[in-house]
Amino acid sequence: MNQSFIQKYNVPGPRYTSYPTVPYWDNFQFSLRGWKETLKHSYLESNTSQGISLYLHLPFCESMCTFCGCTKRITRNHEVELPYIKALLKELQLYVNLFEEKPVIKELHLGGGTPTFFSADHLKLLMEGIFRRVKKHDAMVMSFEGHPNNTTEEHLQTLFDLGFTKVSFGIQDYNEEVQRAIHRVQPFQNVQCVTETARNLGYSSIGHDIIFGLPFQTKEHIQTTIENTLLLKPERVAFYSYAHVPWMKGNGQRGYKEENLPSPEEKRAQYELGKNLLLQGGYVEIGMDHFALQQDELAKAAEHKTIHRNFMGYSPSKTQVMIGLGVSAISDSWYSFAQNVKGVEEYLHLLENNILPVYRGHLLTVEDLKIRKHILNLMCKLETSWEFEKDYLNEIPEILLQLMEMEEDGLLELSSKKITITEKGRPFVRNICMAFDLRLQRNKPERPLFSMTV
Repeated sequence: MNQSFIQKYNVPGPRYTSYPTVPYWDNFQFSLRGWKETLKHSYLESNTSQGISLYLHLPFCESMCTFCGCTKRITRNHEVELPYIKALLKELQLYVNLFEEKPVIKELHLGGGTPTFFSADHLKLLMEGIFRRVKKHDAMVMSFEGHPNNTTEEHLQTLFDLGFTKVSFGIQDYNEEVQRAIHRVQPFQNVQCVTETARNLGYSSIGHDIIFGLPFQTKEHIQTTIENTLLLKPERVAFYSYAHVPWMKGNGQRGYKEENLPSPEEKRAQYELGKNLLLQGGYVEIGMDHFALQQDELAKAAEHKTIHRNFMGYSPSKTQVMIGLGVSAISDSWYSFAQNVKGVEEYLHLLENNILPVYRGHLLTVEDLKIRKHILNLMCKLETSWEFEKDYLNEIPEILLQLMEMEEDGLLELSSKKITITEKGRPFVRNICMAFDLRLQRNKPERPLFSMTV
């Protein structure tokens, strides 16, 4: 990659799992009543046959991983499991009560934290409680995140018997020095064991999450990590940039010094090396930071431009409604967002009193909805257009002016009614989306809110 591009475009920017991004939500206009109304309306509008997505946040971890930006509770006390499961099921029931009949679930994902912190028996108890409260879509897909060090064959078998067919494992890097720095020491043999066990049990899609730009990480480490990944050949690989935001994540990201991090140029070189190795190994690039084998349904969805992106990442198909359960979980009715409280004790207390644990959110305006569509198109299809009046924004001329320099740099192609991101422009998708982000343009932050884009 041209080094001058890194210097020019390496600025703080959102990852756009939503628009508006969380720092720009209008919490003053948001209300729990409005959230419930948009949720019921959107579910009916999207046709119940489409189904909804259900995300469950299981926040408990036995140790702190210093790269992690998720909401978590560090504990070795497993007595926390049952009260939390009880609260999750109560929260789900409060949502089910909003609908005239049991909602149809098309996608279900267990995230964290560490879902495999919970025992296999307790996860079974949780899932059986969910299944009593909802209907399963004929094409329902279930997935979970597993820690290679504590995901047992019992975990994998129990969840597979319940209908889970997809699992992703957090790998990050195989170098011991890097692993010690991020407090995530796990030998290749552990990853190999859980990957092969899942495959032998019949899981159709196994994913590995890898991070570049970590402290003490070098290109040689990336090479080894990707080569080990190719030996196991997971169906999907998420190859993320480390988001260094210690001012937002507290002490978790202060376990090493700034000088221990690779430079922006070194960091980008790590990505280019990893990307090329993955492409040579038979993977295709999916959206931003994601790769999949050509036969995987995510790769096929990207090829056919049916891929969707939400708070859970990329998905082969779109559901208009996503309900998030658990501390910090975010829900999306398409017309509004709602986020749960982040404290475990407050979450449990609210649900003991039959109160939805939502503490902030955003009701999307007509302008928000238009911009959301354009940013989703850019993130998923690498193009967007305003051929129809309903997609046009009055600020389009100003947006095009902002993007002209990127066109001159060969990152995109502009026309009067369309933008297409070139192969050269793929690494700068976040920068291109920022031109459409009118809330960001109108309210430049006084301090950094996001990680660097390159």
